[in-house]
Amino acid sequence: MKKVCVVTGTRAEYGLLRWVIDGIANSRVLELQLCVTGMHLSPEFGLTFREIEKDGYQIDSKVEMLVSADTPSGITKSMGLGLIGFGDEFERLKPDLLILLGDRYEIMAAAMAASLTRIPIAHLHGGELTQGAFDEAIRHSLTKMSHIHFVAVEEYRERVIQLGESPGKVHCVGGLGIDNINRIKLLTKEDLEDAIGFKLGAKNLLVTFHPVTLDEDSALSQMQEMLDALRALSDTGLIFTMPNADTGNRRMGELIKEFVADHADAVAFSSLGQLLYLSCMQHVDAVVGNSSSGLLEAPSFKKATINIGDRQKGRVQAESVIDCSGDKDSIRNAIEEIYSPLFQKKLETVTNPYDKGGASDLIIKKIEQIDLSGILKKQFHDFPRDLS
Repeated sequence: MKKVCVVTGTRAEYGLLRWVIDGIANSRVLELQLCVTGMHLSPEFGLTFREIEKDGYQIDSKVEMLVSADTPSGITKSMGLGLIGFGDEFERLKPDLLILLGDRYEIMAAAMAASLTRIPIAHLHGGELTQGAFDEAIRHSLTKMSHIHFVAVEEYRERVIQLGESPGKVHCVGGLGIDNINRIKLLTKEDLEDAIGFKLGAKNLLVTFHPVTLDEDSALSQMQEMLDALRALSDTGLIFTMPNADTGNRRMGELIKEFVADHADAVAFSSLGQLLYLSCMQHVDAVVGNSSSGLLEAPSFKKATINIGDRQKGRVQAESVIDCSGDKDSIRNAIEEIYSPLFQKKLETVTNPYDKGGASDLIIKKIEQIDLSGILKKQFHDFPRDLS
C-alpha cells in the first residue's frame, strides 16, 4: 500500500480535492492520510474541517498555523508555524507521496517541509497564471518542488514543461471542479432557499471577492466600488461568500457585513460548502468578483461571470466570462451586459475549457500505477537553444 497524504487548507481547495480524496480512500493499493490546516481550523472561517468529517473522511493530522492577523507579517508568521507543524507531522505519518493543490501559502509551507523530509510531491492545477496575486509565484515554485504534475488544460501543461519539468511527468486531466458538478446532487431552488434561509429574487448574483495580494490598496478600493455598483441594483438577490484568509481580508469582510446589514436582499456566509455553493451557482444569473470558481466551474452551468480586476489575469477562460476593471462604472456596465439578449444567447452555446471529465479518476489511476523509486532525483528538461 502506498501511503498518500493529501493536504487541504481551505473550503474551496477541499471542494476540488474531494473526489481525489474519495478515490484514494477507496483504492485497493493506496492508503489515505488526510492533513487539514489553515482556514479549516479557524472559527473565523467556519471550522470547515467539520464538513470534511461529515463527508465521512478521517482526519489524520491537524496543523494549526493561522495567527490572528491579516498583515504581511502575520501571513509570514503563519507560514513559519506551518513549516514547523508540517515537519513534525510528516515525520510522524511518513507518507510515500504528498498531494498538494494550487498556490496558497499554506501549501507552500507543506511543500517546503516535504522537500526537506524527502517526500515526493504530486501537484495539481499547476501552470496557471494569476497575475494579480503572489499566489502565482507560489504556484510556479510548487511546480519546481514537485515530481508529478496534473494540470487542467494543454496550455498549462506546456507551461509546466517550460519550467523544466519532464513531459512524461506532466499529465493534462482537466479541471477538478467539474467532478463536483457531475457527482453531487445539487439542490432545487426551493430546497436551496430553505437551506440558506434566503429567498431568491427575480435576479440573483453570487458574489465572491478575495484580496488582491500584489496590490496594497486596490483590493479594498475595488471591493468598495463593487459594493457601490451592487447597491444600485433593484430586484436582485445577492449571496456573498467571505474573503479568504489573505492579506487585508478583515476590512473587506467588515464592508460585506455592513452592506448586508443595510440590505434585506443580501446575505453573507463565511463558508457555504460545495453543495450549497454549487447549488447557488446553478440558480443565480452570474458569479461576480475575482474567484477562480467563476472561470473554472461557472461556465459548466452556462452562467455568466463578471471577473473584476487582475487577480485571475492570465487564466484560460470561456466566452461566458466578462473581464472588467475595478471601478463602479465598469462593474455596472458588465452587470448590464450579462442581462442583454445577445449575451444571454451566447451563454446557450458556451463550453467550459476545463471540462474534460473524470479528472479525479485519471489522477487516481496514474498515482496507483506510478513507480516512486528514484523519483526524488529530477532532471531539468531543457528546450533546444536558439542563441541567434
